[in-house]
Amino acid sequence: MSVEVRSYRPEDRQGVIAVWDEAFPGGTGINEAGRVIDTKMRVQPELFFIAEKDGRVVGTAIAGFDGVRGWLHRLAVRSDCKREGIASLLLKAVETGLSDMGCPKLNLQVRGANLGVLKFYEANGYIVEDRASLGKRLV
Repeated sequence: MSVEVRSYRPEDRQGVIAVWDEAFPGGTGINEAGRVIDTKMRVQPELFFIAEKDGRVVGTAIAGFDGVRGWLHRLAVRSDCKREGIASLLLKAVETGLSDMGCPKLNLQVRGANLGVLKFYEANGYIVEDRASLGKRLV
């Protein structure tokens, strides 16, 4: 039972939606899974990664690079496949993809209360930076 990390393909759509619906419940508006997929396929689709195990999508990651910094937008693994190293494989694919584009630094945001996810990123070499996260909806 090996895991393959590869680029997104259109036939992955329902599997991705299933993973995201479980990991990020209640996605509406700009966070609705189908909308995120459609948008990502128009902008840097090479930074949309899938983890496949036994013929099914078990994890995904999407990232972007604006020419200055990279951002990890979504990394998720099916709950029944956690603790198998899949998230680390996806994170490595994102890092390699961004590095290949000349990206010098990868940023990501995690809800402060999500201690398990914070520990995962710290175990993968990330540090918590003293920053304020701000946002503004444009659409």
